[in-house]
Amino acid sequence: MITLKGKNIYLRALEPNDLEFVYAMENDQSIWEVSNTYTPYSRFLVRQYLENAQQDIYEAKQLRLAICHDDDFPAIGLIDLFEFDPKNNRAGVGIVIQKDEYKKQNIGSEALELLIKYAFYNLNLHQLYANISVENAASIALFTKFGFEKIGIKKDWILLNGQYQDEAIFQLINKQI
Repeated sequence: MITLKGKNIYLRALEPNDLEFVYAMENDQSIWEVSNTYTPYSRFLVRQYLENAQQDIYEAKQLRLAICHDDDFPAIGLIDLFEFDPKNNRAGVGIVIQKDEYKKQNIGSEALELLIKYAFYNLNLHQLYANISVENAASIALFTKFGFEKIGIKKDWILLNGQYQDEAIFQLINKQI
């Protein structure tokens, strides 16, 4: 059943047959900077993760959804709510699209819009936040497009290729609540 459907994409729960996709994403060193990954993941660990992916967000404190194009089942990206805090009604947001050709089709925008609506109207969250390297212009443009505001800079937060980079924190407050 598809509940998070947009014009060109839909978001769905992870399935056991997403093993190879999630394995490839978690082991793609080009995105380790944005995913805070430091070591490779084995297929065994990814399989265990997928077996537990059915946990409720209140139990796991995270919700990872596959981003799928049109009516195709295979995932082309992942979008997460993490550090879910039901007491204070907030969560972090992360998104990664696998291939460059999908990044130019507004898939990230559509996925983020769907996730924001879900977080605010289904989970009744008061705020969402995103941690973004100040060097990541594409992500900054994506999040600010939906009203996320830069609320601070964490100096020398990310060590990348022997150089420290600043990381900005962006926040979106749900004005409806």
